[in-house]
Amino acid sequence: MALKTFNVEEETYQKFSDFCRQNGISMSKQIDIFMKAQLEEKPKVRAEYLQRLEAIRKGKFIKIGSMENFKKRYV
Repeated sequence: MALKTFNVEEETYQKFSDFCRQNGISMSKQIDIFMKAQLEEKPKVRAEYLQRLEAIRKGKFIKIGSMENFKKRYV
């Protein structure tokens, strides 16, 4: 873990601090959870990656049928 400093409004900090204290939760852990959620909910993806992904999706694929057919043909 790293110690970081952030600038927040005093009133916001005080309210959140009181909220955490009243509910017996760690303020640091709540901030950590918030940051992780921000990264996971709507990750920003570069346009280049999306174009490559679309090209892969439209690629030529070999139809193998069922797993039985696959085993007969390739195993």
